[in-house]
Amino acid sequence: MLERILADAVLVLHGVFILFVVAGGAGVWRWPRLAWLHLPAVAWAIWIEGSGGICPLTPLENEFRRSAGQAGYGGGFIEHYLLAAIYPEGLTRGVQIGLGAFALLLNLVVYARLLLRR
Repeated sequence: MLERILADAVLVLHGVFILFVVAGGAGVWRWPRLAWLHLPAVAWAIWIEGSGGICPLTPLENEFRRSAGQAGYGGGFIEHYLLAAIYPEGLTRGVQIGLGAFALLLNLVVYARLLLRR
């Protein structure tokens, strides 16, 4: 039971992290010091997507699921939870690079506007 709760907690943390990467720039508008957390998070996400790596939270979640008697999954968080709904045929390298580029572009626009505002 504890392992299942931990797996679900890692799943939620992973989702919140991705949301923070994508939309955290909006928080920086309100709280500029949040950039000290947001920029490294964006850099990490872009590096993971660009390198084709898997975030360490994915194997951690899978380990907790297996310990709880549940099936883990192959691939990464985005491929398993998000792309399965958006792109049923799965994650391709091009899509993965596109997701990283989208995160980079979105945050460049937000930070450029923030700097211009100051």
